[in-house]
Amino acid sequence: MKNTVLHKADTRGHADHGWLNAYHSFSFASWYNPDRVQFGMLRVLNDDTIAAGMGFGTHPHDNMEIITIPLEGDLAHKDSMGNAATIKNGDVQVMSAGTGIQHSEFNPNHDQRTKLLQIWVFPKYRNVTPRYQQITLNPEDRKNKLQQILSPTSEDEGVWIYQDAWFHLAEFDAGVSTNYTIKKEGNGLYVFVLSGTVTIDEQELSTRDGLGVWDFDSLTIKASTDAQFLLMEIPMQQ
Repeated sequence: MKNTVLHKADTRGHADHGWLNAYHSFSFASWYNPDRVQFGMLRVLNDDTIAAGMGFGTHPHDNMEIITIPLEGDLAHKDSMGNAATIKNGDVQVMSAGTGIQHSEFNPNHDQRTKLLQIWVFPKYRNVTPRYQQITLNPEDRKNKLQQILSPTSEDEGVWIYQDAWFHLAEFDAGVSTNYTIKKEGNGLYVFVLSGTVTIDEQELSTRDGLGVWDFDSLTIKASTDAQFLLMEIPMQQ
């Protein structure tokens, strides 16, 4: 029998540091909600706005798959693996932190903000060799269809991570609908609405709402208005 958990936008954790305005779908930093620690192997979904010229200083990570999706503006990245890159709207970046990395992220522009999603997924394997990957997507490939942006293998579309997960971005016109069929038995789906109104089976979601669904085979997604959304299929157990 299908199970769901609804996370309305205004129930998220919120921290405004001036240079950083952050919303947390799951417990993060000083915001802790025992009912909102993770969804399956999805540990963090942060909706961040970084002021012009500001950013995160060098800090460590290990044993986590870290996915960054810029929504507006640019994000400059440097890490202990020797990578120095700028990612922008239309790109997807992934780091497998594995045995440990250090990195910094900042908004290199002095005249505009940067908006991004940062997502953490628990890996399938511990202590892998750290890795970095960045790709540029074609936004036309998500117009009224699901664009795969992440998978468990380098042979598939999008970036890849050490987990049996599949992510899709979509930009639907009002009235467009599609079905989503789970790719691996035992996985769940977390839907995050970037803009507009979307109905998942009978549940209506608005901008920045999240819905977790598990114990199902397929479901219907319909855009009630013009809408953009992210689908994250995630193992519910390791």
